[in-house]
Amino acid sequence: MPAPGPRTIVHLDLDAFYASVEQLDDPRLRGCPVIVGGTGRRGVVCAASYEARRFGVRSAMPTARARRLCPDGVYLPPRFDRYGALSDQVFGIYRRYTPLVEPLSLDEAFLDVTASRALHGAGADIARAIKAAVRNECGLAVSAGIADVKMAAKIATDLGKPDGLVEVPAGGVAAFLAPLPVGRLWGVGHVTEAALRKIGVATIGDLARMPEAALAAAIGASHARGLRALAMGDDPREVVPDEAAKSVGAEDTFGEDLVGRVALERELLSQAARVGRRLRAASLEGHVVTLKVKYADFELVTRRVTLPQPTDDDRAIYEAARAQLERIDLARPVRLTGISVSDFAGGEERGQLGLFAADVVPRPPEETRRRKLNAALDALADRFGENTVTRADLAGPARTLRRGGDRAPDDDD
Repeated sequence: MPAPGPRTIVHLDLDAFYASVEQLDDPRLRGCPVIVGGTGRRGVVCAASYEARRFGVRSAMPTARARRLCPDGVYLPPRFDRYGALSDQVFGIYRRYTPLVEPLSLDEAFLDVTASRALHGAGADIARAIKAAVRNECGLAVSAGIADVKMAAKIATDLGKPDGLVEVPAGGVAAFLAPLPVGRLWGVGHVTEAALRKIGVATIGDLARMPEAALAAAIGASHARGLRALAMGDDPREVVPDEAAKSVGAEDTFGEDLVGRVALERELLSQAARVGRRLRAASLEGHVVTLKVKYADFELVTRRVTLPQPTDDDRAIYEAARAQLERIDLARPVRLTGISVSDFAGGEERGQLGLFAADVVPRPPEETRRRKLNAALDALADRFGENTVTRADLAGPARTLRRGGDRAPDDDD
């Protein structure tokens, strides 16, 4: 049953996420202008620290222009796998307070905490608790906005950055929006803003008061109707939780093409370890292991195998993917490999407790030992970082150019 009273929507946005992660991992970068993105001639900025933003550097800007604005900045290539791992940890904190989490990107999400108020307190209390947990457990700052509706919560977050918390009083969305520039409203781009200013609309309040007929003449009837409703605080959109994952994977594009079984096996071992950790973090086990290979000429092939029992174990995933190397041309240069696990098991198949103790089938000793080892490694990685402990056969210089995760990276705050 829905909680009584107005909705409580929390919008959360990690501050300068990619750049903040680089400063977190290398304390020497704290206080320095850090720019993350493509470092080549055609590179684009993915994220800029607040120190870099003082020079006018912004995300989506060509890196060449950023270098002209901030020649003394620290320019780093993105590490998407690291960002993805930290994002998973942060979103895990969000889900402690509500299952209604709608991710917008690796660093941004809406939460509907309406039904959580009885347990965790008012929206501001929940936002403060989340901010403290993210700071203490992940070392990152997250800004928060709270409102009855999604649009106002997002705008509140933007107004409070960095590391802010802005709450719109219940029932006060229209009054909160009224004095803000009309360009703050969703759906008002440069062209629409110019058209609105021509008829005297400078603020969101002006838009709310303008007769719909006058707006329609300037920007079209359907656009006018939708924007005027938003300006009056009418935004009925629900927080839509992300769909359950259909697969969990990891892939790498190599700086130099790899040839031969030995080189590929080492990369697959690293990828299997990352996939296993992500599966365990999500409490998932899967039957199907898929190997993805892209050759130097960009031909893409996939090979898959179905396991008799579902797994989240690094070694089992690796052995399954490794066996698929027999089904590809090892003489051809390879520019990318990836591993994914899918066809997830249900609770009973995973060995969860049934109604009677006799329903539980004991796990083989070797599987029990592996689970304990994986749990210990995961705990160390959660506490000290992903690369604190690594398998001996993974030791050595990294050869990957880019790592890909399960969600598309985005850092446009």
